[in-house]
Amino acid sequence: MTQNGHVSSQSTDGRRGAAWRARQSDIDAILSARCGDPFAVLGLHQTEAGFVIRAFAPGAETLEAATPGGDRIAALERVHPDGFFEALIPGATQRFPYLLRAKNAQGAWDFCDPYAFGPALGQLDDHLLVAGEHQKLYERLGAHTLTHEGVHGALFAVWAPEALRVSVVGDFNRWDGRVCQMRKRIDSGVWEIFIPGVARGARYKYEIVGRDGGLAPLKADPFGRAAELRPATASVVVADKPFPWTDDAFLAQRRNKDLRRAPMSIYEVHLPSWRRGPEGRFLTYDELAAELIPYAADLGFTHIELLPISEHPLDASWGYQPIGLFAPTSRHGDPAGFKRFVNCAHEAGLGVILDWAPAHFPTDAHGLAMFDGGPLYEHSDPRRGFHPDWNTAIYDFGRREVANFLIANALYWLDCFHIDGLRVDAVASMLYLDYSRKAGEWAPNPDGSNDNRDAVRFLQRFNELVYGLFPGVVTIAEESTSWAGVSHPTSAGGLGFGFKWNMGWMNDTLAYMATDPVHRKWRHDKLTFGLLYAFSENFVLPLSHDEVVHGKGSIVAKMPGDEWRRFANARAYYGFMWGQPGKKLLFMGQEFGQTSEWKFDQSLEWGLLEYAPHQGLQKFIRDLNRAYGHCEALHARDCESEGFQWIVVEDRDNSVFAFVRYGEDRMRPIVVAANFTPVPRENYILGLPHAGRWRETINSDALEYGGSGRGNLGEVRAAHEALGAFPASAPIVLPPLATLFFEFIPDELE
Repeated sequence: MTQNGHVSSQSTDGRRGAAWRARQSDIDAILSARCGDPFAVLGLHQTEAGFVIRAFAPGAETLEAATPGGDRIAALERVHPDGFFEALIPGATQRFPYLLRAKNAQGAWDFCDPYAFGPALGQLDDHLLVAGEHQKLYERLGAHTLTHEGVHGALFAVWAPEALRVSVVGDFNRWDGRVCQMRKRIDSGVWEIFIPGVARGARYKYEIVGRDGGLAPLKADPFGRAAELRPATASVVVADKPFPWTDDAFLAQRRNKDLRRAPMSIYEVHLPSWRRGPEGRFLTYDELAAELIPYAADLGFTHIELLPISEHPLDASWGYQPIGLFAPTSRHGDPAGFKRFVNCAHEAGLGVILDWAPAHFPTDAHGLAMFDGGPLYEHSDPRRGFHPDWNTAIYDFGRREVANFLIANALYWLDCFHIDGLRVDAVASMLYLDYSRKAGEWAPNPDGSNDNRDAVRFLQRFNELVYGLFPGVVTIAEESTSWAGVSHPTSAGGLGFGFKWNMGWMNDTLAYMATDPVHRKWRHDKLTFGLLYAFSENFVLPLSHDEVVHGKGSIVAKMPGDEWRRFANARAYYGFMWGQPGKKLLFMGQEFGQTSEWKFDQSLEWGLLEYAPHQGLQKFIRDLNRAYGHCEALHARDCESEGFQWIVVEDRDNSVFAFVRYGEDRMRPIVVAANFTPVPRENYILGLPHAGRWRETINSDALEYGGSGRGNLGEVRAAHEALGAFPASAPIVLPPLATLFFEFIPDELE
């Protein structure tokens, strides 16, 4: 031996001295972290000479093996000063458990050898991933605390099929990529390692040698279930233990509900800016549960929709460019905190919808981009794998493992967090190969068409699995084009979504409301055109976050006139919206008339609620939601043409609109009448479906909302005098810039 402990002799078979010793090339590969199969070198191995223990312990000067009970087995020889040790174990006739005791001048430490453990994943995992059918992939990939072969620790597994080497680095190994080099599963390209002693809260990343032999930037875990608070980017180990859910009654009721025929009024929220804590800090999930949930429930909303809460590095992306799809953002706490938030919402009767962003992902160095040294999650053709608008990468929807990753993520939120729905962002960008691209910047299908068939199949499969596995859950598409069948069943060639945002309705009606009332008669069709296609899809009518940023102003700020008229316009508009067919969505702050546009980095202007116009608008939203939820006619036929009939559709000169909403039995219809000018209409004759008593249930001009107090003294009486297509009629008062609801009260209910 040389002074440094190396074996100087070489046998004829290429080994150093005795046949049981490791090859020099294997030692070099371990020390340089370039070993293709570290488990074939390190750990406990049977040789012709007997059982051998080999270990890599950087910093150790001496190393010995001991039984789990502490009895000494043998001292290992340091054959390289960087910490490569090995020893032949005399007398051993079968495999045995052991731990390692290391010493140096600074102290001593014990550890279990990761290379003493066999694989934790199985062939079924490989098969299902490659086939794209692993519905619970999140239970196998990522980091999971467990007891493996009698020892507690964490299993790490990551898909990187073209990588030459993958290591887990973290707090537990001084971020040294030589220490925990992983085992590659050849059939799937998944790398795994069980590391004893790693517990909840440990930070980690993957160190990857790419397909070209280059060392990639450290990567966060694609399946990581928690992450550090930005700007730090490491993944965080989460303890695998059951959560004490108390929402069984809510979930049972959800399973039996058809949301097409139920009230669905959605309060859209960006958690970081709904309200801030002292000194502008983010509220925790528990604080949000205590404040946001009772607030939304009191206002009568049925659902809260959250802008993406998956971990994302840039606040200004609002969550739509996520890095950690499986990790609730650490801005508000840990995953258990978010589960408590959802549980609290369910106990209050509120559903929780998540915005989900599978259309693209950011190219931050620690993320999915070029994950194993080349295109993996992204499409390899930049004409299909890069998004010019957002400077982001686009998933390869046609690769089974990538589609499996995304679908497993969707199912993860529904399964592990009891989420009630997913609103899928930017669906239009997924459906068209030429989306936001000029000629020559995209590659058509062989037949010259521009539909992204991989994305279509992905979305169909996503919806089939969501609705098949989680009855009562809803999916909603943000799709801004005229693509046919977005909310039609996949069996009929549709995409299979439950609902689609009605972007056309939103754009048309906002354009109308921004017009000075004196000119609205020239834009009358902006409020009628939407009914020509209102039942071609199952629609949500959205007044979303996108309409109150980037110089567009808030909803109230879009309205013309002085303060009184702006708020009157907003109330009339909301009343018209809640009366129209389609589910409702309102972005936070618009329920009380925030005057400035939304700012993602600060709280809403809650101080405005000290003033009467804002108080009145908030109360009006509360009463609209209650009327919408209690009156079957306003929600039961939202998606069916039989539930709607125009009464006044062509009164351009007066800017008056009126229509009927019917429920399942048509016995208690609601009539909605709106006057979008500041001129009151006295004695306006309105055709009605029935003679008799019509109770005025909503009047946006009521004094309590900040209006002028005009109205019909609570009800009107319709006579058997036909008008147009209706057998009865009544004169009504239409207040200025106001919407009214009238509910028919049959004689037997008098």
